[in-house]
Amino acid sequence: MSSQPFDPSLYRLLQVVSPSLPVGSYSYSQGLEWVVHSGWVTDAQECSVWLTEQLNGVLQQQELPLLIRSYEAADKSDFEALAYWDAMSLAMRETSELRREEQQRGLALAAVLQSLQLEPPVRIQSYVSAFAYFCVSEKIPLPDALAGFSYSWLESQVTAAIKLVPLGQSEGQAMLYRLSSGLTATVDAALQVSDENMGYTAPALAMASTLHETQYSRSYRS
Repeated sequence: MSSQPFDPSLYRLLQVVSPSLPVGSYSYSQGLEWVVHSGWVTDAQECSVWLTEQLNGVLQQQELPLLIRSYEAADKSDFEALAYWDAMSLAMRETSELRREEQQRGLALAAVLQSLQLEPPVRIQSYVSAFAYFCVSEKIPLPDALAGFSYSWLESQVTAAIKLVPLGQSEGQAMLYRLSSGLTATVDAALQVSDENMGYTAPALAMASTLHETQYSRSYRS
């Protein structure tokens, strides 16, 4: 039985998307906590609709296009461009809470990069740019980086939904299985987004995030 060549970058991709990575992903719900608290989402079906809207909107039109451009800048060692997209990743947040989340997770991942002796020559503050730089450093192909980033985002949201809605573990896994089947289409669409069309206005998400800042008895930081 002949063995197929194995790309060791897969291990590094699994490491950077792991829930155990110390960047605090588990402590953020990205507005979902207030959405459930307000009664906008009350069951698995409504939660699926909410997450699908985020996948086809913010993730597809903003997060993944930002990741693509940060990746390409890092791959070309164009650190001026990397710093530009890093700043854009923070500037495009619609609320102070979402901006703090992006910056706090970014700085946490930058600290991980430093501990692995992978620190970039420019200061990176956003999670998107730090993730992109790690993937380039470890020779993770761009399609794999986009797939891993997308799945990690979805898994974190479903994990939050299991606790907040609440959903049973089996129901949550069924949702993750169902929604993740559409990630390939999300990634493919993100690759087609031009600079002038990048970005997404999500009024419901912005409202949920803003109101979450003053929500009584919060479990999540966003």
